[in-house]
Amino acid sequence: MWRGGGFRRASPHREGHRPSPATQSSSRSEGTPAATASPCPSGAPCQVPAPPTTHTHTHTRDSLVRRVFCFVTSAGGVTMFVALYDYESRTASDLSFRKGERLQIINNTEGDWWLAQSFTSGKSGYIPSNYVAPLDSIQAEEWYFGKITRRDSERLLLSLENRRGTFLVRDSETTKGAYCLSVLDYDVTKGLNVKHYKIRKLDSGGFYITSRTQFTTLQQLVNHYRGTWNGTTRVAIKTLKPGTMSPEAFLQEAQVMKKLRHEKLVQLYAVVSEEPIYIVTEYMGQGSLLDFLKGDMGKMLRLPQLVDMASQIASGMAYVERMNYVHRDLRAANILVGDNLVCKVADFGLARLIEDNEYTARQGAKFPIKWTAPEAALYGRFTIKSDVWSFGVLLTELATKGRVPYPGMVNREVLDQVDRGYRMPCPADCPESLHDLMLQCWKKDPEERPTFEYLQGFLEDYFTSTEPQYQPGDNL
Repeated sequence: MWRGGGFRRASPHREGHRPSPATQSSSRSEGTPAATASPCPSGAPCQVPAPPTTHTHTHTRDSLVRRVFCFVTSAGGVTMFVALYDYESRTASDLSFRKGERLQIINNTEGDWWLAQSFTSGKSGYIPSNYVAPLDSIQAEEWYFGKITRRDSERLLLSLENRRGTFLVRDSETTKGAYCLSVLDYDVTKGLNVKHYKIRKLDSGGFYITSRTQFTTLQQLVNHYRGTWNGTTRVAIKTLKPGTMSPEAFLQEAQVMKKLRHEKLVQLYAVVSEEPIYIVTEYMGQGSLLDFLKGDMGKMLRLPQLVDMASQIASGMAYVERMNYVHRDLRAANILVGDNLVCKVADFGLARLIEDNEYTARQGAKFPIKWTAPEAALYGRFTIKSDVWSFGVLLTELATKGRVPYPGMVNREVLDQVDRGYRMPCPADCPESLHDLMLQCWKKDPEERPTFEYLQGFLEDYFTSTEPQYQPGDNL
């Protein structure tokens, strides 16, 4: 989703945009303002509704107090409201209140003025209905800005006092019943800029931005995506299962992982040092590559997109190669996908810094057999060249849209067959040139396998140097 943009409470909120007094009929009509008002763009005169100055209610204060608990509301049983703005009373029967006060609505059958009691002051009186909203409604949220335009949302968010990650939610201008999330972001090319994401509504009443993650309410959606790192960057928080390794050993490895910084590696931000260990990493909105390939969007991918994703993974691993690091668990399940098919290598949980050019697995260590090079699976010798073997298997996952490698074989059978020279055949609709690259990755002698630097260059130039006549098919 909004890659790189973290959630903070919106700073262009309604404070400072309280409606000013204006004369208006107190009886309800077609032109009566809605219960809530949209905020104004920064620097523009505020056009939110003003409370009526002509009252239809003529009750004295004494009679009002006696009648407070005698009314029944007709607002669908909703009686708890919150004030959106400050209001100063203009008659003896009005109720003054401050923004954020909770109010019990006692009667709402007398037009634009409702009888209410403040939970803060305990006093009762009439209030302008367009100054309040139901307590649990989106109108009561400071981040909801109602019917403002895309241009106005950008003007508000780009105000000088706002920082990257500031956001607001507004009504969609193009789709009735939908909303739009507008987030202030920053990149080197554009500087500060605003990104817009449509929030769609389900027939059942729920909300989603990506169909795989759905929410009952808009508030739940916002709260789900509100995790931040230092208040600016959206993050993922994962828990390491207690007992898998000592906190000391993991922390030592984590310090090395934090030094690995590349645009195609998921960044590790922090580690909480006591069990259960929490790790804070960069967030990638589309989840694992494996799940992505199996999903609806994955089914639509064709060879150019798949090769581009492979080249991104090779780019990240070429950096790992230059840094003398070994991943040990390179497969689609450990690649994360963001917006615009951005792919990054993740889950270095099995990785080790190279010492003496290879990492020898401890006896009894578990690793994914179908992705593991024979010298690593049989003898525990892990090098960057065993990662190259795993990359070749990952290429088959891309070409088959997430199919398990070596279909029909169990792990023991895979080990035996591969040791005897068996290699997976070319996947359906996959070009022979791409299968040839897989076979290079599966050379028995690790030193004969290509480098990740070579793999990156080959894949980046694939459609100009290797397959210039490519034509899309039904699957690839």
